[in-house]
Amino acid sequence: MPAILADATEAVLYAWFKAAGDSVTAGEPIAEIETEKANVEMEAEGDGILARLIAQPGDTVAVGAPIAVIAAVGDAEKDIDAILATALSQPAGTSKQHDDAASVPAADTPRVFSSPLARRLAREHGLDVAALNGSGPDGRLIRKDVEEAIAAQLAATAAAPVPAALTTPLSGAPAFARGFVQPVGETVPLTRMRQAIARRLTESKTRVPHFYLTADVRMDDLLALRKQVNATAQRKITVNDLVVKAIGLALCDEPDANVTFNGNSMIRYNHADVSVAIATDGGLITPVVRSVDTASITEISSTIADYAARAQAGKIRPGELSGGTFTVSNLGMFGTKEFTAILNPPQAGILAIGSAELRPVVVNRELGVATLMTCTLSADHRVVDGAVAARLMAAFKQRMENPLSILI
Repeated sequence: MPAILADATEAVLYAWFKAAGDSVTAGEPIAEIETEKANVEMEAEGDGILARLIAQPGDTVAVGAPIAVIAAVGDAEKDIDAILATALSQPAGTSKQHDDAASVPAADTPRVFSSPLARRLAREHGLDVAALNGSGPDGRLIRKDVEEAIAAQLAATAAAPVPAALTTPLSGAPAFARGFVQPVGETVPLTRMRQAIARRLTESKTRVPHFYLTADVRMDDLLALRKQVNATAQRKITVNDLVVKAIGLALCDEPDANVTFNGNSMIRYNHADVSVAIATDGGLITPVVRSVDTASITEISSTIADYAARAQAGKIRPGELSGGTFTVSNLGMFGTKEFTAILNPPQAGILAIGSAELRPVVVNRELGVATLMTCTLSADHRVVDGAVAARLMAAFKQRMENPLSILI
């Protein structure tokens, strides 16, 4: 099991793309791994035959534990067995094996085989794993079994009659309250990714001292230049591409803002690796565009477009989700005028981008109209002071309002 995230100790084997006995080549996707941030593809590390599948879909496996064997053509089964015996004897054995042993109740209680994820889901929804039927190998209880039990439980709850007390007109109540009926909703279990988002953002908002700066950026020159570039460019450049490039350059203009919190120290970076927030059906993910300050606008645009397409298909690779120094979150395309974003620790900054719209402005004491875009910086006050954040926003605004400095 690869170390998908820097601080991860385990991950879930979501699905195999190959069956035992299939040929594989180095770099070919062979499995889908479920992490706290996204479902990502795991690639084969070498050429050979997928000789043995150790982990099954739904299993939670410790990082570094074996999940499969890729053998060379002609390798003997006894050699594979010997290698596996050694690997499985190490402390980083699969969670499946260790947790099965831990799930053995008292001596007079039947043993229940279940994946850690299945047990966790069952516990969160008050289900007894001993009362559920497993569809996995040898009757093992897997996530799908628990999710089906949860769905059945929700269906039964939704079908239950509404208590009479909730449908009886309230004596002496105002007219609008008489005949009040308690609304009936659907309980939707949180995915592993959604649980992680909830936990990480709660920790960030409650433990990190956020402060916010807002600036209105004049967009007329940038939009005119973008139109001119796109008239002849093979790849159409988006406003978001230009925003990412501009903040990357601004971070190098103000290097004291290009930092991450590291306990009793902070790390200052020489390049701007910008995480770009992308919404998927499962939740928000933030793949990283590397060295934005030195990359061309075409390279940035191509990378972001590729991330957006693969994110929807669940094909973001593990290394693409880690190592960002700053984040850009753009909701302008949805018509949002302005918003504040929550920091993504250990990063010390995230820029929230609103929509570009025509607004009245005063220039040289005369009223006019210009295209303005409201941008809000959230900063971590532990490592970024107000003056540093203000200089970063000024550098970003200067770049955006003088767009040739972004392209040249």
